[in-house]
Amino acid sequence: MARLPIDLSTGKLKEAEAVVGIDLGTTHSLVAKVTDGKPEVVVDYGKSAVMPSVVYFPEAGSPVVGEDALPYLESDPENTVFSIKRWMGEGQYHASPYRVVPTPDGVRVVVRGREYTPVEISALILSELKSRAEHRLKTPVRRAVVTVPAYFNDAQRQATKEAAKVAGLDVLRIVNEPTAAALAYGFGRNADESKTIAVYDFGGGTFDVTILRLENGIFEVLSTCGDVFLGGDDLDRAIAQHWGDPGLRLLAEEAKKAVCAGQNFSVQANVRGKNRPLALDAPTFETLARPYIDRTLDACRTALADAQLNPRDLDAVVLVGGSTRAPYVKKRVEEFFGQKPHDQLHPDEAVALGAAIQADILAGNRRDLLLLDVTPLSLGIETAGGLMDVLIPRNSKIPTVAARQYTTSVDGQTSIRISVFQGERELVKDNRKLAEFHLRGIPPMPAAIPKVQISFSLDADGILNVAAKELRSGAAQEVKVVPANGLSDETLEKMLMDSYVHAQDDVQTRLQKQTEQEAKQILFHTEKFLRTNAELLPENVHSEILGHCHELRARLERSEPREALRTAIEALETLTRPFAEAAMDAAVKRTLTGTSIV
Repeated sequence: MARLPIDLSTGKLKEAEAVVGIDLGTTHSLVAKVTDGKPEVVVDYGKSAVMPSVVYFPEAGSPVVGEDALPYLESDPENTVFSIKRWMGEGQYHASPYRVVPTPDGVRVVVRGREYTPVEISALILSELKSRAEHRLKTPVRRAVVTVPAYFNDAQRQATKEAAKVAGLDVLRIVNEPTAAALAYGFGRNADESKTIAVYDFGGGTFDVTILRLENGIFEVLSTCGDVFLGGDDLDRAIAQHWGDPGLRLLAEEAKKAVCAGQNFSVQANVRGKNRPLALDAPTFETLARPYIDRTLDACRTALADAQLNPRDLDAVVLVGGSTRAPYVKKRVEEFFGQKPHDQLHPDEAVALGAAIQADILAGNRRDLLLLDVTPLSLGIETAGGLMDVLIPRNSKIPTVAARQYTTSVDGQTSIRISVFQGERELVKDNRKLAEFHLRGIPPMPAAIPKVQISFSLDADGILNVAAKELRSGAAQEVKVVPANGLSDETLEKMLMDSYVHAQDDVQTRLQKQTEQEAKQILFHTEKFLRTNAELLPENVHSEILGHCHELRARLERSEPREALRTAIEALETLTRPFAEAAMDAAVKRTLTGTSIV
């Protein structure tokens, strides 16, 4: 006989608790759960499995979420919020039918005189999903795996977790959507399976492509690329603009679905006060969609290049997201990868099903699969000269930890400013600043003597913790990087593309900056050497060294090329090296006789 779950403190039956997977989508959201080893979408009574991610705020009463909010997209657009996912963790403004205002803490949606954060509105969507799942499953839902686009940055991932918390959910893990889709398609069920897979995820509001390697039940993300401002919404908008009225978004979506089902679309509609015919056929749709599909394939090229693979190296291509229903999309993907993509699963459900499998793994019910994710952008700190020193490179597996030692550049320095950046460019000014803090309490010591260890810890949700410690004194400081304002995701995508476009120039700039820093350091130490070891130097040599110092400093001030700086550096090093060695010998002798080194 099976044991019943009894709460010993009350003597009552414990409530069974469901652990679910949630696809919090830009246009639609849904919940899935593993039952008897099989992932299934949770469908509430009388509802659709796929819930529109739309929230309507009436004049009185509670917000309306889901299908019932859809009609208000046209009848009351100013009070109907959609595609809120595009604002998660956002600090910049984008045009929208409803009112959005930028603030120092990120954007706010203003509805009926009240401000809402994207987190609050996302929490309403998650609360509705939670309520529907509990109603259908007849059990509490408190724990979940939630998916996000692979290209979501730290701020957006954290905002997603906060929204779930407001909705009463404990997020077991944030998982990239394409990675979840690979799980849903069943890759990895055979212990000896070995495959390289591309997941092409073209949803309503976001696009991601991820290259995965599967080896002995372990999923490893080799690379990921995408655009969080590219999706089926853009196709709808292009159709509506083709008709001459951006407000016809719902009708445009209806036309798109008809054409994708192999039918021509024709209707009489009111356009800017006039009744006129509207039509859409497959050739016209393909012309309108082409530039957007081209952008997705550009991202595919980048992901393959990052993974150092060619399309022919792939064993499978998986289609995910509602926009992949379009025959034109399938055709272009097949042409690009040179093979017919997998599209057996419902494209809107695959991500949620994969999230449910991951939830089941984390709940301890499955031990045959292991998932390794990656960080989409490099993480590092600013070093002298405004250079980016990467501690965790792009596409590193997460969770991960990295540490590196640094030192001071000035005598008696008692604090160090640590600036954390995210990006692929050689100079921090071209990357995204995540956080800045100071490590204080360093004992005053000569330059280059303190040893400061900086550690990065990136957790499974892509959230970064940074710690700094001076190893000799024990002075320490730690910060959790949760930026309030993120760059737009379009800008983050541009950052990645710029890193390829400017790669050669960036390398030359870095070499120039490093040479300039080397020149500054040799000037600092040489001048210090002249002050403290004058007795070792004949007067004419002292003057000659000073002359070389003046020459090097002048070249620095004129910002001469690194070749000219290197010539001056090498000349100064050649001249001072014998005297530096003599000073070292004298210092060792003083140490052996009991005299301390200053």
